[in-house]
Amino acid sequence: MRLTKFGKIALLCAGAAVLAAGLLFAEEDAAERLKESAAVMNEIMATPDKAIPQELLQSAHCIVIVPGMKKAAFIIGAKYGKGYLLCRKDSGSGWSAPAAIMVEGGSFGFQIGGSETDVIMLVMNSGGVDKLLSSKFTLGADASVAAGPVGRSATAGTDLQLDAQILSYSRSRGLFAGVALNGATLRPDEDTNTALYGDKVTNREIVTGTKTRKSTAGTELIELMNRYSLRNK
Repeated sequence: MRLTKFGKIALLCAGAAVLAAGLLFAEEDAAERLKESAAVMNEIMATPDKAIPQELLQSAHCIVIVPGMKKAAFIIGAKYGKGYLLCRKDSGSGWSAPAAIMVEGGSFGFQIGGSETDVIMLVMNSGGVDKLLSSKFTLGADASVAAGPVGRSATAGTDLQLDAQILSYSRSRGLFAGVALNGATLRPDEDTNTALYGDKVTNREIVTGTKTRKSTAGTELIELMNRYSLRNK
């Protein structure tokens, strides 16, 4: 069946409307995940005796926050989550805009029957940062990872942990602890970045600020990270 000129125009308009609605939904979903990431970080740090040690946050180069990482019931052992990474600005003081990231697989150790798990990773050196900002890498294979210590300070007993490029934590059913997420694969979430910043940008471009359009959605998370781990120059 041949479409008339007006029929083609109507079809194009309908397609544009569907695309616009999809982009709006993606942006709202990305913004909601940012709020969840901020809530996770705030709840974890609200109890210093059971939180990430302040000195580790102070020395971390980047942080990854994945709220509600899901366990897929239809694939045995499969796990999947979306979250954000932030890195220190070149000045070493404040934190960058959030860049979207996807996490797949990995062992979550102490999780017992939990269907969702909040995940936090601290990237402790420049080597870990380079891996984090690559197209894809696997914890334990491409970058060393260890369970991060919990409490007011990183004690002498954590020397082995502090040699790792990445320290990882997991929270399920209110229990927060360091867990080595060996086998977890991280990759950029390009669709979410486009929804947030209105353009195709890489995670490296976002955290270095070279091509990022300002997004108000990430302001709360940035301010929260500055509050808990701002370095005084």
